[in-house]
Amino acid sequence: MKKLILFISALLFSTLFYDKSIGLNLFLFSILTLIVLVINNKDDFKSKRTIIYSGFYLATGLAVFFHDSALAIIANMVSFFTLIGLLSQNKASIYVNWLNGLYTTIAGFFHRNFTVDETTQKVESKKEIDYTHLTKIIIIPAAIVIIFIGLYQNGNPIFNNLIEKIDFSFINIQWLLFAGLGYYLFANIHKPIEVEPATSQDLKTSNLLFKTKDFSIPQLKHENQLGIILIALLNILIVIFLVTDITFILTNLDIRASVFSTQVHSGINALIASIVIAIIILLYVFRGDLNFYKENRTVKNLAFVWILLNAVLVLSIAVKNSQYIYYFGLTYKRIGVLVYLVLTLTGLITTLIKIDKTKNIWYLFRLNTKAAFVVLVVAAMINWDYHITNYNFKYAKSMDINYLIDLSDNNTFLLKEEAETRTLDKNSRDRIQKKYENYCMELYNNDWQELKYDNFKLNLK
Repeated sequence: MKKLILFISALLFSTLFYDKSIGLNLFLFSILTLIVLVINNKDDFKSKRTIIYSGFYLATGLAVFFHDSALAIIANMVSFFTLIGLLSQNKASIYVNWLNGLYTTIAGFFHRNFTVDETTQKVESKKEIDYTHLTKIIIIPAAIVIIFIGLYQNGNPIFNNLIEKIDFSFINIQWLLFAGLGYYLFANIHKPIEVEPATSQDLKTSNLLFKTKDFSIPQLKHENQLGIILIALLNILIVIFLVTDITFILTNLDIRASVFSTQVHSGINALIASIVIAIIILLYVFRGDLNFYKENRTVKNLAFVWILLNAVLVLSIAVKNSQYIYYFGLTYKRIGVLVYLVLTLTGLITTLIKIDKTKNIWYLFRLNTKAAFVVLVVAAMINWDYHITNYNFKYAKSMDINYLIDLSDNNTFLLKEEAETRTLDKNSRDRIQKKYENYCMELYNNDWQELKYDNFKLNLK
């Protein structure tokens, strides 16, 4: 029964993707994958965590159907590996899920059916397979049937005409090979596997810090004094910077765009780097036994204040970036800055929790990689090209129309609408019209596997 399911899935895989571009087929493949996984791993789907990650996987597949962006496709692939890895070991960290998911997708079949003898370094089958018998039951009957067909052709002209009329041109070898690839894929993933010793080591690794055997009060006293002096000086420095930075923002609300552009470009990257370095410094100071030193309250409080001030710095950068967007409009780079700030703020919050709750570096790594995955999925759900175009036309003081035209086809219909209602130069209008015609032609030529949401929008026009 399971082999029949894999066989049918392989045929559907080839039907969905052979010689097709990405569209509705990726969402249907996501549903097909979930069906195969549920059938073969019913108990695992009783977990809320598995259901949530399945939802993420389906949501990213649906996002591809709605706006077919590269980000949505990447998020769908990452969600696929995450879900496969989660089924291999439900309690593992998300980065171990990625490792298990990738390994299962590539080599699951071989891992389940073959093993390596460590003494001889030879690959051995886990199951006894009689290759001689398999050869006999396939090759010998086929050879005998071919011989008898030749004999019967010579003995009966009607039978000869019947054989000659058989047309095998409908058989597409490439389609069959693609179906074979689909069978291999589903054979790999239908029962996910674990990568060892990475998985077991991850399960053994706690999120908590513990006092070491080298606990030394005199040494910790020196570390505590160093931490107090260092973080106190950094607090004073960041307060001075924030006062001057906030003064600059409040007293230069109408600053010229060119000057503000220079300020943003030269400052934002440096400030983000300073926050990352701040996190690294705190991780170093609170890396070990200082967390268990009784006189560490002062250095901890200074660390909390510094984290709070860095959070204020994040908000300051966000304000600058927002003003930059107001002057020049939205672009992917400016959206990217906001995403970096969200991740940086997450890093600051998790660092505060790490210090307060005496967590280790693995806690930070686990929590922040999970946060990055959630941000990726959420970002993939948004049609950025449409929103960039819509914002720039409605709110930006100035915009680069050529930048908007060069974006993907996700903003084509909106560009067409704006071109009909706004005054644009002839070159821009011509480029928009050409982009619109080419995209409509592409939509008209889509097979059902390649359908997008815009196909239905076009039919309503």
